[in-house]
Amino acid sequence: EGTKDGDPTVFLHSNMQMIASLELSMVSKEPGDTYSITLPPELAYGILRDKSDIRVPSKHVLTEGKLEPGMVVSIQTNEGVRPVTLIKVGKFNVDIDTNHPLAGKTLTFDVEIVDVRKATSEELSHGHAHGAGGHEH
Repeated sequence: EGTKDGDPTVFLHSNMQMIASLELSMVSKEPGDTYSITLPPELAYGILRDKSDIRVPSKHVLTEGKLEPGMVVSIQTNEGVRPVTLIKVGKFNVDIDTNHPLAGKTLTFDVEIVDVRKATSEELSHGHAHGAGGHEH
């Protein structure tokens, strides 16, 4: 996955919107800096946990369309929206693997710092950065 041919990823620093180890690697970087960083599972999305399968009502699945086993979907939890993998799809319930889809994987990021700026008061109050086009939600 990447944004090389698209818009850069915009985020509000220290607001838990990105993998903590990746965000920490950006501290003290300046526009124009480029680097690569490889994160083992423990510093990315964690190791694969056994016994991570649970059954939840289908209404918690936020993905539109036909649901099929193996799909990565978003579900609403008490902690917010999170990605999960469908294991089994029933009429009223779905069985999901609660491991993050990238858990257990070593991830490499090629990073280019395009811009660094202070957050606006609006961004701070909303809890996220607004992209080049402004407010997007």
